[in-house]
Amino acid sequence: MRLTNTLINKDSSCVPIWFMRQAGRYLPEFRKIRSSNKDFIKLCLNSELSSEITLQPLVRFNLDAAIIFSDILMVPFGLGQEVNFIKNKGPVLSELNIDNFLNNSEINFSKKLSPVYKAIKETRKKLNKEKSLISFIGSPWTLIIYMLGLKKAKDVLDQNLLRAKQKEVRLILEKITLFLCAHIKNQVEAGADVVQIFDSWAGLIPKDRLDEYCIQPNLKIVNFCKDMNVPTICFPRGIKDNYVNFVNLVKPDGINIDYEVEPEWARKNLGGICIQGGMKPQVLLQDNKKIFKEAERFLKVFQDYPYIFNLGHGLLPETDPNRVEKLINYIKDFK
Repeated sequence: MRLTNTLINKDSSCVPIWFMRQAGRYLPEFRKIRSSNKDFIKLCLNSELSSEITLQPLVRFNLDAAIIFSDILMVPFGLGQEVNFIKNKGPVLSELNIDNFLNNSEINFSKKLSPVYKAIKETRKKLNKEKSLISFIGSPWTLIIYMLGLKKAKDVLDQNLLRAKQKEVRLILEKITLFLCAHIKNQVEAGADVVQIFDSWAGLIPKDRLDEYCIQPNLKIVNFCKDMNVPTICFPRGIKDNYVNFVNLVKPDGINIDYEVEPEWARKNLGGICIQGGMKPQVLLQDNKKIFKEAERFLKVFQDYPYIFNLGHGLLPETDPNRVEKLINYIKDFK
């Protein structure tokens, strides 16, 4: 598999390619399914449809990996929180009952999310053996942001609420890490061969809490995956220069850079680790010439270096699938 070979063996002879949110809203075939399945959580728990959606981009494009159609908030759902996706607002979670959360069992959690694992199993059967199947989780901190409603606005942390909830944050951090490891184990046993850890709100962590809230929880999960011999890609979005400390301490197999990180800086400062992503998703809304020019910049910076082509965030809903296909072909043909 090209993806795992790049991650594990640091092979730089080719550039594997996949996209975050490659199975989703920009594809008309996905929108058709979504239009008759209004409840997003129920759709994620529909093993047959989840598998079909996962494979849709692989039917269209010459990608090197599928990523299971699911959501990071399936974990809070599996632990008893109600999760609703509100149009133009995003996910809204019911108030967390900390006692119920702390008393959850791994058996009940795994049973509640068993359709996710079934979808992975079905997808692995249908997926070309040369293609990787990526499972994923949200990091403890990013999940806590949603579970405790710690944001004041889209990119603004409620510092007062965080201070008031210090005790709950610490309790949740420790407990949810165990459930995330169980979720990874279940996904790998079902057929996933790579794990991506999304710390989407790492950039909101106060500087003096970065080690406690971001680095240490990610380290525990990465070490768990190493014990299972499963390669990991971490994505601590928004931590800027702290990518260096993160890589040196957590030591995942791959690091996904966000679009605020310059590729030249990443290659120079991130110590030989396999690097993934970086290109702005908005570039794909431009014409082909501009798309190819920006893609070329990343490919030249990471020439003769273990690099996985991806973006610095997920594909946008308004992205034209034809431009995605042309970009993939451009990457595959690049010399």
